[in-house]
Amino acid sequence: MRTPLSTASPRTGTAPALRTPARFGDLVAAEWIKIRSLRSTPWTLALTTLFVIGCAVVAAVADVRELAHPAPGARPPQGFLPFTAFPPAGCLTLVLVAGGVGAVSLTGEYGSGLIRTTTVAVPARGAVVLAKAVVLAALWTVLGAVVATGSFFASQAVLDGQHAGVGFTHPGVARALVAATLVAPVAALTGLGLGALIRHGGATVAAVAFTLLMLPTMLSSGTRWSADLRNAMVTTAWGRLAQNWDTSGTLGYPPTVAGSWAVYLLWPLVSVAVAVLLVRRRDV
Repeated sequence: MRTPLSTASPRTGTAPALRTPARFGDLVAAEWIKIRSLRSTPWTLALTTLFVIGCAVVAAVADVRELAHPAPGARPPQGFLPFTAFPPAGCLTLVLVAGGVGAVSLTGEYGSGLIRTTTVAVPARGAVVLAKAVVLAALWTVLGAVVATGSFFASQAVLDGQHAGVGFTHPGVARALVAATLVAPVAALTGLGLGALIRHGGATVAAVAFTLLMLPTMLSSGTRWSADLRNAMVTTAWGRLAQNWDTSGTLGYPPTVAGSWAVYLLWPLVSVAVAVLLVRRRDV
């Protein structure tokens, strides 16, 4: 009769130790290795940084030309020019790239089948998604800070040629800098949530572009329901936080500063919660 195979170690005669569960710090380190090892990552970050800061320089040069040759009767701008330091073209590009990278960080694993290996190694799927969220938030917060600071100082250096530049302590600058910094991680985590929902790279990137960029332009602030939806969009919140003028006399239902900060908070929280829930319940 056959004897059962022994689970004892042939050298020591003792049973092998159980595998220690991965610590959350180890998961974060693994996710950082994944995103850092991609060849596209440094190129994407570098080109995005150069493009966004370049948009600020171009906007500042255009303002300098207008200041040097003002139209008859035109009043020169006073104080901080938020959409020169942080022009919409640069912000929208940053949002699109960050959201796309956030989406691909998850959909790429589904497409390549790496998600199966990951879940076998770490059965706690929710912890894996949370580790991805931590890495994405940290990466895009750092890049957002670099881009926002670079855009501000580059644009003000150009505007100084017409004595129109302002300092870091000027009213409205600090809030605009923080808003420009945090819009990147907000978009990245939103992309992560959409990636968990759709699980297809191309479709998710299209959904990111529609949700974050196109949908706000389809809504108006003239009617209450449309204004509420529009004010709940990330780019609308960014625009309100970046501007430094009074909106009390604006027609319709403009967003508030407090509501815009709430949008910045809720989008990533809801997106990560959805991603954790879906990854736990769906088959890979």
